[in-house]
Amino acid sequence: MKQVSVTLSTYTADVSGVCSALYELGGMVVIHDPSGCNSTYNTHDEPRWYDMDSLIFISGLSQMDAIMGNDDKFINDIVRAAKELKPRFIALVRTPIPLMTGTDFEGIARVIEKQTQIPVFYFPTSGMHSYVSGAGMALETVARELVLPTNANGHFKENGIEIENVSNELLVADTKKQNQQKLNQSEQKQIENTESKQSNSKIKINILGATPLDFSVNSTLDSIKEFLSKHFEIISTFAMGSSIEDIQKAGEADVNLVISSVGFPAAKVLEERFSTPYVIGTPVKGFAGIIAEKLIDAAWTGKSQTAYFSVTSSGKNISRAANGIYIIGESVISQSLKAAMALKQGIDATVICPLETEPEYIGENVLLFSSEEEIKAAIAEAKTVIADPIYKTICADETNFIALPHEAFSGRIYRKEIPNLMEWVTIYFIRQTTDEASELHKPYLCF
Repeated sequence: MKQVSVTLSTYTADVSGVCSALYELGGMVVIHDPSGCNSTYNTHDEPRWYDMDSLIFISGLSQMDAIMGNDDKFINDIVRAAKELKPRFIALVRTPIPLMTGTDFEGIARVIEKQTQIPVFYFPTSGMHSYVSGAGMALETVARELVLPTNANGHFKENGIEIENVSNELLVADTKKQNQQKLNQSEQKQIENTESKQSNSKIKINILGATPLDFSVNSTLDSIKEFLSKHFEIISTFAMGSSIEDIQKAGEADVNLVISSVGFPAAKVLEERFSTPYVIGTPVKGFAGIIAEKLIDAAWTGKSQTAYFSVTSSGKNISRAANGIYIIGESVISQSLKAAMALKQGIDATVICPLETEPEYIGENVLLFSSEEEIKAAIAEAKTVIADPIYKTICADETNFIALPHEAFSGRIYRKEIPNLMEWVTIYFIRQTTDEASELHKPYLCF
């Protein structure tokens, strides 16, 4: 019974993840499902629905169609709509009913592509996995099928940057990294160092893993891009704020930044196709400077890296143990918040990730729990929990709860309360005496 949720919501499903990742790219997305099920996506999971048009359709699968089969109707409806709307591509999204009936989506995709001469992609979603699986699958396909071949590989090193100079600067950077005091310096100082290291040319980057399901439609992504654009040339953002033409040029990048788990499959494909290294980490307040440094290192060395490992795995910045502090949520964002706390406050935290994740970007003190039962047991004696407000329902009354709403979990309920992660700061005042344990970890939230 571990998978039974009594109190907690489920995370947005993989079907919505595909739709979210492809929403702005000019394709036609067709969810093969009964007509009433489309509201699950457009009214609950998609904050752009009322402000931005997108060709997302539901097939209107009927009971009789499901029982007897009616692939011809499905194909003909898509072909007719595609000839009228002329989408850049067609995406077929599977749901539980066609999964159970064994619908041959691969064959249907070939028929539609032949009749329309439009690229058709099939996504074997099931509705039983989270948005991370679906959106990751979609962005992986975008990286493999829509990014154009390029001869721009090695761009950064071919623009007047000599290897010996790079080596010297890397040596300086490595030396600085050994200095404990560097880890406590201000964000501005990190930015200045970043600017001085790229005097010859701006490094080209893609931002991978941006969807409203993780970052909502507030100012977070704009702030991230504003920070990065001061020091790097942003080619594209997978998949918010960039056209398909921008994404087609993604192979020209010197390095890719993975800001959520959703972007990891695309990063692996771009590494495979173009030998482009990637950096994993979210530029949150207090940690953005480290992200910038790692992007430069990766561009120079060609080696992919996980940015928060340099903070959380070394223990150099942590003066106090976890002390019952838990962060619950998506893996990359949560571990980046953990790194920011270590850098700015010297405090360790335990991350609980209930979503699909990969060993490559799992740091120390991360619990991979998928059930309400496991999460509830883990935080039973927690002093402080940072999580979506719905998680407060399974916390003890004495737990200090800090709300960090997540679009893919509580949806539109707390949308107006989702903070800009480039501005959000949590400062803990830790009392040293055990007899005042109830006063531990009181937060001050600054927006």
